[in-house]
Amino acid sequence: MAHDHNSKEKVVYVGDSRVKKYKKNNVPLDYSAYPGNSEAFIPNFLLKEWMVGSVFLVGFMILTMSHPSPLGYPADPTKTDFVPIPDWYFLFMYQLLKYPYTSDAYVVLGTLVLPGILFGALMLAPFLDTGKERRWYKRPIASSLMFLSLFATIFLTMVSWQGYQHELEELNIIPEHLERAEKIAAGLEEPGGKEAEPIAIVNKESEGYEIYQKASCVSCHAVDLNGVSSMPSLLGIGDKHSKEEITDIIYNGFGSGMTGQAQANLDAGLTEADLDTLAGWLAEQKAPAGEEAPEEATESH
Repeated sequence: MAHDHNSKEKVVYVGDSRVKKYKKNNVPLDYSAYPGNSEAFIPNFLLKEWMVGSVFLVGFMILTMSHPSPLGYPADPTKTDFVPIPDWYFLFMYQLLKYPYTSDAYVVLGTLVLPGILFGALMLAPFLDTGKERRWYKRPIASSLMFLSLFATIFLTMVSWQGYQHELEELNIIPEHLERAEKIAAGLEEPGGKEAEPIAIVNKESEGYEIYQKASCVSCHAVDLNGVSSMPSLLGIGDKHSKEEITDIIYNGFGSGMTGQAQANLDAGLTEADLDTLAGWLAEQKAPAGEEAPEEATESH
Protein backbone atom coordinates (compact mmCIF):
# COMPACT_ATOMS: atom_id res chain seq x y z
CA MET A 1 0.00 0.00 0.00
CA ALA A 2 1.08 3.64 -0.28
CA HIS A 3 3.41 5.10 2.33
CA ASP A 4 2.18 8.65 2.40
CA HIS A 5 -0.73 10.00 4.44
CA ASN A 6 -3.13 10.74 1.66
CA SER A 7 -6.56 9.86 3.04
CA LYS A 8 -8.10 9.55 -0.40
CA GLU A 9 -5.74 6.82 -1.48
CA LYS A 10 -7.26 3.40 -1.79
CA VAL A 11 -5.88 0.79 0.59
CA VAL A 12 -5.56 -2.77 -0.69
CA TYR A 13 -4.74 -5.73 1.61
CA VAL A 14 -2.88 -8.62 0.08
CA GLY A 15 -3.41 -12.04 1.71
CA ASP A 16 -0.80 -14.72 2.17
CA SER A 17 -1.56 -17.52 -0.30
CA ARG A 18 0.45 -19.96 1.78
CA VAL A 19 -2.19 -20.00 4.58
CA LYS A 20 -5.01 -22.34 3.72
CA LYS A 21 -8.51 -21.56 4.79
CA TYR A 22 -10.36 -24.46 6.42
CA LYS A 23 -14.12 -24.43 6.62
CA LYS A 24 -15.41 -26.50 9.53
CA ASN A 25 -19.06 -27.37 9.82
CA ASN A 26 -19.95 -29.42 12.93
CA VAL A 27 -23.70 -29.10 12.38
CA PRO A 28 -25.03 -32.41 11.01
CA LEU A 29 -27.08 -32.42 7.90
CA ASP A 30 -30.81 -32.37 8.20
CA TYR A 31 -32.53 -35.76 7.82
CA SER A 32 -34.02 -34.56 4.55
CA ALA A 33 -30.52 -34.71 3.05
CA TYR A 34 -30.30 -38.46 3.58
CA PRO A 35 -31.65 -41.05 1.14
CA GLY A 36 -35.32 -41.71 1.78
CA ASN A 37 -35.70 -38.40 3.65
CA SER A 38 -35.72 -40.17 7.02
CA GLU A 39 -33.53 -40.42 10.09
CA ALA A 40 -30.20 -42.18 9.73
CA PHE A 41 -30.44 -45.69 11.20
CA ILE A 42 -26.79 -45.74 12.29
CA PRO A 43 -25.96 -44.18 14.65
CA ASN A 44 -28.99 -41.91 15.34
CA PHE A 45 -31.91 -44.31 15.43
CA LEU A 46 -29.95 -47.25 16.84
CA LEU A 47 -28.46 -45.13 19.65
CA LYS A 48 -31.89 -43.92 20.73
CA GLU A 49 -33.23 -47.47 20.73
CA TRP A 50 -30.32 -48.62 22.89
CA MET A 51 -30.90 -45.81 25.37
CA VAL A 52 -34.62 -46.62 25.69
CA GLY A 53 -33.79 -50.32 26.05
CA SER A 54 -31.25 -49.57 28.80
CA VAL A 55 -33.77 -47.51 30.79
CA PHE A 56 -36.37 -50.28 30.45
CA LEU A 57 -33.84 -52.91 31.54
CA VAL A 58 -32.86 -50.94 34.66
CA GLY A 59 -36.53 -50.48 35.56
CA PHE A 60 -37.19 -54.18 35.04
CA MET A 61 -34.23 -55.12 37.25
CA ILE A 62 -35.46 -52.80 40.03
CA LEU A 63 -38.93 -54.34 39.81
CA THR A 64 -37.46 -57.85 39.95
CA MET A 65 -35.39 -57.05 43.05
CA SER A 66 -38.22 -55.27 44.86
CA HIS A 67 -40.83 -57.96 44.11
CA PRO A 68 -39.32 -61.47 44.07
CA SER A 69 -41.18 -63.97 41.97
CA PRO A 70 -43.76 -65.94 43.97
CA LEU A 71 -42.45 -69.45 44.45
CA GLY A 72 -44.59 -72.48 45.06
CA TYR A 73 -43.53 -75.81 46.50
CA PRO A 74 -41.42 -78.41 44.66
CA ALA A 75 -43.29 -80.23 41.90
CA ASP A 76 -45.36 -83.13 43.18
CA PRO A 77 -46.87 -85.45 40.55
CA THR A 78 -49.25 -86.91 43.15
CA LYS A 79 -50.83 -83.53 43.90
CA THR A 80 -54.16 -83.59 42.07
CA ASP A 81 -55.56 -80.25 43.26
CA PHE A 82 -52.92 -78.13 41.51
CA VAL A 83 -54.17 -75.79 38.78
CA PRO A 84 -51.32 -75.04 36.33
CA ILE A 85 -51.06 -71.60 34.78
CA PRO A 86 -48.28 -69.95 32.73
CA ASP A 87 -46.70 -66.56 33.36
CA TRP A 88 -48.88 -63.53 32.66
CA TYR A 89 -47.27 -62.73 29.31
CA PHE A 90 -48.32 -66.14 27.94
CA LEU A 91 -51.86 -66.11 29.31
CA PHE A 92 -53.30 -65.09 25.93
CA MET A 93 -51.72 -68.12 24.23
CA TYR A 94 -52.84 -70.32 27.14
CA GLN A 95 -56.42 -69.16 26.63
CA LEU A 96 -56.19 -69.53 22.86
CA LEU A 97 -55.30 -73.21 23.24
CA LYS A 98 -58.50 -73.81 25.22
CA TYR A 99 -60.73 -73.21 22.21
CA PRO A 100 -61.84 -76.20 20.09
CA TYR A 101 -60.38 -74.90 16.85
CA THR A 102 -56.86 -74.58 18.32
CA SER A 103 -56.72 -77.77 20.41
CA ASP A 104 -57.33 -81.50 20.16
CA ALA A 105 -57.29 -82.34 16.43
CA TYR A 106 -56.28 -78.75 15.61
CA VAL A 107 -53.48 -78.48 18.17
CA VAL A 108 -50.87 -78.03 15.42
CA LEU A 109 -52.86 -75.06 14.14
CA GLY A 110 -52.93 -73.48 17.60
CA THR A 111 -49.32 -74.19 18.59
CA LEU A 112 -47.41 -73.81 15.31
CA VAL A 113 -49.37 -72.41 12.39
CA LEU A 114 -51.21 -69.50 14.03
CA PRO A 115 -48.29 -68.26 16.20
CA GLY A 116 -45.98 -68.67 13.21
CA ILE A 117 -48.22 -66.48 11.05
CA LEU A 118 -48.52 -63.80 13.75
CA PHE A 119 -44.84 -63.58 14.64
CA GLY A 120 -43.80 -64.02 11.02
CA ALA A 121 -46.02 -61.08 10.01
CA LEU A 122 -44.43 -59.01 12.79
CA MET A 123 -40.96 -59.76 11.44
CA LEU A 124 -42.00 -59.01 7.87
CA ALA A 125 -43.89 -55.81 8.73
CA PRO A 126 -40.98 -53.46 7.80
CA PHE A 127 -40.77 -55.09 4.38
CA LEU A 128 -44.52 -55.29 3.73
CA ASP A 129 -45.41 -51.79 4.92
CA THR A 130 -42.93 -49.61 3.03
CA GLY A 131 -45.01 -46.44 2.94
CA LYS A 132 -43.41 -43.19 4.09
CA GLU A 133 -46.51 -42.02 5.94
CA ARG A 134 -45.96 -41.97 9.72
CA ARG A 135 -49.42 -40.98 10.90
CA TRP A 136 -51.30 -44.07 12.05
CA TYR A 137 -54.70 -42.93 10.80
CA LYS A 138 -53.26 -42.66 7.28
CA ARG A 139 -52.06 -46.27 7.39
CA PRO A 140 -55.40 -48.09 7.77
CA ILE A 141 -54.23 -51.64 7.08
CA ALA A 142 -51.19 -51.64 9.39
CA SER A 143 -53.03 -49.71 12.12
CA SER A 144 -56.08 -52.00 11.98
CA LEU A 145 -53.93 -55.11 12.32
CA MET A 146 -52.03 -53.54 15.21
CA PHE A 147 -55.18 -52.57 17.15
CA LEU A 148 -56.78 -55.94 16.44
CA SER A 149 -53.73 -57.80 17.77
CA LEU A 150 -53.55 -55.56 20.84
CA PHE A 151 -57.24 -56.01 21.62
CA ALA A 152 -57.06 -59.80 21.14
CA THR A 153 -54.04 -60.08 23.45
CA ILE A 154 -55.65 -58.03 26.23
CA PHE A 155 -59.01 -59.79 25.89
CA LEU A 156 -57.56 -63.32 25.94
CA THR A 157 -55.34 -62.43 28.92
CA MET A 158 -58.29 -61.13 30.95
CA VAL A 159 -60.51 -64.11 30.07
CA SER A 160 -57.73 -66.54 31.00
CA TRP A 161 -57.10 -64.89 34.39
CA GLN A 162 -60.82 -64.72 35.25
CA GLY A 163 -61.20 -68.39 34.33
CA TYR A 164 -58.27 -69.29 36.56
CA GLN A 165 -59.77 -67.40 39.52
CA HIS A 166 -63.15 -69.04 38.94
CA GLU A 167 -61.55 -72.49 38.84
CA LEU A 168 -59.75 -71.84 42.14
CA GLU A 169 -63.03 -70.82 43.76
CA GLU A 170 -64.85 -73.90 42.47
CA LEU A 171 -62.17 -76.29 43.72
CA ASN A 172 -61.59 -74.28 46.93
CA ILE A 173 -57.84 -74.11 46.25
CA ILE A 174 -55.40 -71.56 47.63
CA PRO A 175 -52.47 -70.91 45.23
CA GLU A 176 -49.21 -72.30 46.54
CA HIS A 177 -47.42 -68.95 46.78
CA LEU A 178 -50.30 -67.53 48.86
CA GLU A 179 -50.35 -70.65 51.02
CA ARG A 180 -46.61 -70.29 51.59
CA ALA A 181 -47.00 -66.60 52.49
CA GLU A 182 -49.69 -67.50 55.04
CA LYS A 183 -47.47 -70.17 56.59
CA ILE A 184 -44.55 -67.74 56.82
CA ALA A 185 -46.81 -65.15 58.48
CA ALA A 186 -48.05 -67.79 60.94
CA GLY A 187 -44.51 -68.91 61.75
CA LEU A 188 -44.98 -72.37 60.28
CA GLU A 189 -42.38 -71.85 57.58
CA GLU A 190 -39.27 -69.73 57.17
CA PRO A 191 -38.98 -67.24 54.27
CA GLY A 192 -36.29 -69.30 52.54
CA GLY A 193 -38.72 -72.16 52.00
CA LYS A 194 -37.39 -74.16 54.93
CA GLU A 195 -40.01 -75.70 57.16
CA ALA A 196 -40.00 -74.15 60.62
CA GLU A 197 -39.16 -76.44 63.50
CA PRO A 198 -42.44 -77.82 64.86
CA ILE A 199 -43.41 -77.05 68.43
CA ALA A 200 -43.10 -80.22 70.51
CA ILE A 201 -45.82 -81.55 72.78
CA VAL A 202 -45.09 -80.52 76.36
CA ASN A 203 -45.30 -83.14 79.14
CA LYS A 204 -46.36 -85.99 76.89
CA GLU A 205 -46.20 -88.46 79.81
CA SER A 206 -48.81 -86.53 81.77
CA GLU A 207 -52.28 -87.83 82.62
CA GLY A 208 -53.64 -84.87 80.67
CA TYR A 209 -52.30 -86.32 77.42
CA GLU A 210 -54.01 -89.64 78.10
CA ILE A 211 -57.29 -87.80 78.72
CA TYR A 212 -56.78 -85.77 75.52
CA GLN A 213 -56.51 -89.00 73.50
CA LYS A 214 -59.86 -90.14 74.91
CA ALA A 215 -61.60 -86.78 74.48
CA SER A 216 -63.43 -85.55 71.39
CA CYS A 217 -60.64 -83.00 70.80
CA VAL A 218 -58.51 -85.63 69.10
CA SER A 219 -60.98 -86.01 66.20
CA CYS A 220 -60.39 -82.40 65.09
CA HIS A 221 -56.87 -81.66 66.32
CA ALA A 222 -55.17 -85.08 65.84
CA VAL A 223 -53.12 -87.09 68.30
CA ASP A 224 -50.07 -84.90 67.68
CA LEU A 225 -52.13 -81.66 68.18
CA ASN A 226 -51.29 -80.52 64.64
CA GLY A 227 -54.90 -80.37 63.51
CA VAL A 228 -56.80 -82.35 60.88
CA SER A 229 -57.57 -80.90 57.45
CA SER A 230 -58.64 -77.27 58.05
CA MET A 231 -58.78 -77.65 61.84
CA PRO A 232 -56.14 -75.55 63.65
CA SER A 233 -53.18 -76.82 65.63
CA LEU A 234 -53.22 -76.81 69.44
CA LEU A 235 -49.43 -76.73 69.73
CA GLY A 236 -48.50 -73.61 71.68
CA ILE A 237 -52.09 -72.88 72.69
CA GLY A 238 -50.87 -72.17 76.23
CA ASP A 239 -49.22 -69.00 74.91
CA LYS A 240 -52.63 -67.72 73.80
CA HIS A 241 -55.06 -68.98 76.44
CA SER A 242 -54.91 -69.60 80.16
CA LYS A 243 -56.33 -72.69 81.89
CA GLU A 244 -59.51 -70.79 82.77
CA GLU A 245 -60.00 -69.64 79.18
CA ILE A 246 -59.45 -73.16 77.83
CA THR A 247 -61.97 -74.51 80.36
CA ASP A 248 -64.49 -71.93 79.15
CA ILE A 249 -63.83 -73.00 75.52
CA ILE A 250 -64.40 -76.67 76.41
CA TYR A 251 -67.73 -75.86 78.06
CA ASN A 252 -69.02 -72.97 75.92
CA GLY A 253 -67.21 -73.25 72.61
CA PHE A 254 -65.10 -70.73 70.72
CA GLY A 255 -66.55 -68.17 68.31
CA SER A 256 -68.91 -69.46 65.64
CA GLY A 257 -66.74 -72.38 64.55
CA MET A 258 -66.94 -74.55 67.68
CA THR A 259 -69.64 -75.49 70.12
CA GLY A 260 -69.06 -76.63 73.68
CA GLN A 261 -67.73 -80.19 73.91
CA ALA A 262 -68.01 -80.76 77.65
CA GLN A 263 -71.32 -82.65 77.58
CA ALA A 264 -70.21 -84.90 74.72
CA ASN A 265 -67.08 -85.84 76.67
CA LEU A 266 -69.02 -86.41 79.89
CA ASP A 267 -71.39 -88.67 77.98
CA ALA A 268 -68.36 -90.56 76.62
CA GLY A 269 -67.21 -91.41 80.15
CA LEU A 270 -64.95 -88.55 81.17
CA THR A 271 -65.52 -86.67 84.41
CA GLU A 272 -65.38 -82.96 85.20
CA ALA A 273 -62.10 -83.63 87.01
CA ASP A 274 -60.76 -85.15 83.78
CA LEU A 275 -61.80 -82.04 81.83
CA ASP A 276 -60.10 -79.84 84.44
CA THR A 277 -56.92 -81.92 84.11
CA LEU A 278 -57.19 -81.67 80.31
CA ALA A 279 -57.54 -77.88 80.44
CA GLY A 280 -54.49 -77.64 82.73
CA TRP A 281 -52.44 -79.82 80.40
CA LEU A 282 -53.43 -77.82 77.32
CA ALA A 283 -52.43 -74.62 79.13
CA GLU A 284 -48.94 -76.14 79.51
CA GLN A 285 -48.58 -76.39 75.72
CA LYS A 286 -46.27 -73.44 75.09
CA ALA A 287 -43.64 -72.72 72.48
CA PRO A 288 -39.99 -72.84 73.60
CA ALA A 289 -38.41 -69.55 74.61
CA GLY A 290 -37.68 -67.35 71.58
CA GLU A 291 -40.38 -68.95 69.42
CA GLU A 292 -43.94 -67.87 68.83
CA ALA A 293 -46.94 -70.12 68.73
CA PRO A 294 -48.70 -70.23 65.34
CA GLU A 295 -51.68 -67.96 64.94
CA GLU A 296 -53.84 -71.01 64.35
CA ALA A 297 -53.56 -71.92 68.01
CA THR A 298 -55.72 -68.94 68.93
CA GLU A 299 -58.69 -70.51 67.16
CA SER A 300 -59.07 -73.69 69.14
CA HIS A 301 -61.92 -75.85 67.94
